[in-house]
Amino acid sequence: MTTGMPGLRGVEHIGITVPDLEEAERFFVDVLGCERVYSLGPFQSDDDWMSVHLGVHPRTVMRELRFYRCRTGANFEVFQYEAADGQSPPPRNSDIGGHHVALYVDDFDAALEHLRRHDIEIMGEPTLSSSHSLGQTWVYFRAPWGMQFELVSFPNGKAYEATSPVKLWHPARPTE
Repeated sequence: MTTGMPGLRGVEHIGITVPDLEEAERFFVDVLGCERVYSLGPFQSDDDWMSVHLGVHPRTVMRELRFYRCRTGANFEVFQYEAADGQSPPPRNSDIGGHHVALYVDDFDAALEHLRRHDIEIMGEPTLSSSHSLGQTWVYFRAPWGMQFELVSFPNGKAYEATSPVKLWHPARPTE
């Protein structure tokens, strides 16, 4: 018997709320190299639709959302809301719901220099992983609105791959 969700193929998109869609578009397109596909909005409701379907205050207005395609990885759905009950800063990794988005690159040094040329905040120095992740280099960086992203590369694989019958999905080899 198969376990898990029937028909699951993978992550289709990652939804992110930002304070300024124009700033976010410059980041996703100019810095990361994603392509804008389409936009929708605004949306608002006079009943409790926003609360029931999106878990936000019922009088919140979703000003606009934009979809971006990011190479062979997941798409990004980027929202700008006018929250009726205010907004919180991005969670830290240690907070419930804390998160980051890891972006795989073939040439870590070139990608890191690209981020620096665009004045993107780099969080510390690159780290060389050990143990099962030996072979991987990574560093966190922040989007202009404070969300954490990770730059990661392991062009010769990770140590665990030598013995594991199952390998993590890899954006450079999406069908393996």
